[in-house]
Amino acid sequence: LYSAQEDQAQSKKAAKKLQKEAEKAAKKAEKQAKLVGLETLGINADIAKDRYGTPAMIQSQEKIDRVLVHVKDLTEEKVGQVVWLRSRVHTSRAKGKQCFLVLRQQQFNVQGLVAVGDHVSKQMVKFAANINKESIVDVQGIVQKVDQKIESCSQQDVELHIERIYVISTAEPRLPLQLDDAVRPETGEEEGRATVNQDTRLDNRVIDLRTTTSQAIFRLQSGVCQLFRETLINKGFTEIQTPKIISAASEGGANVFTVSYFKTSAYLAQSPQLYKQMCICADFDKVFCIGPVFRAEDSNTHRHLTEFVGLDIEMAFNYHYHEVVTQITDTLVQIFKGLRDRYQTEIQTVGKQFPSEPFKFLEPTLILEYPEGVAMLKEAGVEMGDEEDLSTPNEKLLGRLVKEKYDTDFYVLDKYPLAVRPFYTMPDPHTAKYSNSYDMFMRGEEILSGAQRIHDPQLLTDRALHLGIDVEKIKSYIDSFRFGAPHAGGGIGLERVTMLYLGLHNVRQTSMFPRDPKRLTP
Repeated sequence: LYSAQEDQAQSKKAAKKLQKEAEKAAKKAEKQAKLVGLETLGINADIAKDRYGTPAMIQSQEKIDRVLVHVKDLTEEKVGQVVWLRSRVHTSRAKGKQCFLVLRQQQFNVQGLVAVGDHVSKQMVKFAANINKESIVDVQGIVQKVDQKIESCSQQDVELHIERIYVISTAEPRLPLQLDDAVRPETGEEEGRATVNQDTRLDNRVIDLRTTTSQAIFRLQSGVCQLFRETLINKGFTEIQTPKIISAASEGGANVFTVSYFKTSAYLAQSPQLYKQMCICADFDKVFCIGPVFRAEDSNTHRHLTEFVGLDIEMAFNYHYHEVVTQITDTLVQIFKGLRDRYQTEIQTVGKQFPSEPFKFLEPTLILEYPEGVAMLKEAGVEMGDEEDLSTPNEKLLGRLVKEKYDTDFYVLDKYPLAVRPFYTMPDPHTAKYSNSYDMFMRGEEILSGAQRIHDPQLLTDRALHLGIDVEKIKSYIDSFRFGAPHAGGGIGLERVTMLYLGLHNVRQTSMFPRDPKRLTP
């Protein structure tokens, strides 16, 4: 009897369960039917279905007459305007019925807001929230003023209320490095949070170059070249281009790359030295060039590269090589002034990640003679000979001593010992152990090496032989001085100038795709 009652209770329970499931299914079907019916009537449909999405790949199918505004130009003057812009999605954050995006274009970014409203649906908000970081988007929106400054963006006084958003190019979901980590200061209040090491940056340079810091560095570096060219053209210089494949080492010594050249060997130029001098002998009077320089030095330091960009100057002078020194120092001062006046945005952007003291210089530029520099070092406790070349630590120490005494980050050290200079350097007329040569320094590191060149063919031959150079290989160079003229010049390392002006700690930060003894890619 008990078993029969139990079976009857279970049957009732099962039947009740089946009834509930049937009612639930009926309600679901009714709701679905209602939704379909509403959408058919245009009620509760995706009102924004044409305002977002991923259009077909751009293959130049059509010409679109659309003005795209730059992120940097989104200011309070544009409040209330409807604008289009193309940018990368830097970050996205969904919150209820809205999504906040940070839209980045080069070193500038702005906050965008996608919020449910008259033109924006929930589906559109969800779409925006799921766009992968670093994807490229076209957005249309209204520029709106914000009540509180947006500290995390370069455009702090406005935001963009987005009404249309289309993904033009989708980035892969997993990035090799996070851009926020790559711009985080390595010390200070951010200490303890993730940063990106140098090798990871360089292995993934295309991503690293997208950071606001990298964008600012290389735009300022472009400014160095522009100001160099602009200043010298205004001074009456002619820009020249010189061979990079040469028959003999241009600086002497063994630090050259040998390349196969048909049935013989050639070298990659250590500098445009010989050719810019030959141009002076060819009556060009004042020349400059910008181009690659190759040094086969196995130097794995913070300031050495095997390939760098040389900014080279050469000019004839009338009576004293200081006529040339003055022109070079003035050129550098004009570059420093131009960077200060035209590139404050870039300087401040880099300073957020790598703080440094503003670069200081004097007018006229401070010129110290080599024995004066040695005396300052000896007074500071350094033991070195009067004809000994400066080591890197001594250069830095002298830079600090000069800064303390003269309050300048830029100065010239003149009259180097002849023994430590290239074969074409003119000896000092008064003291045989010194020479008419000079180096220029920024923040205690050398950025230019220069000299009066020997323009007498016999003296030039004697000096070359003295240093063991095969004069047959430089015969055309020596011959050019048989009808020559007094001249001097120097070569500047572009990457070093950028590094030291900004107070950075490694030349690889200012070389777009650096080459050193251990790196040949990307």
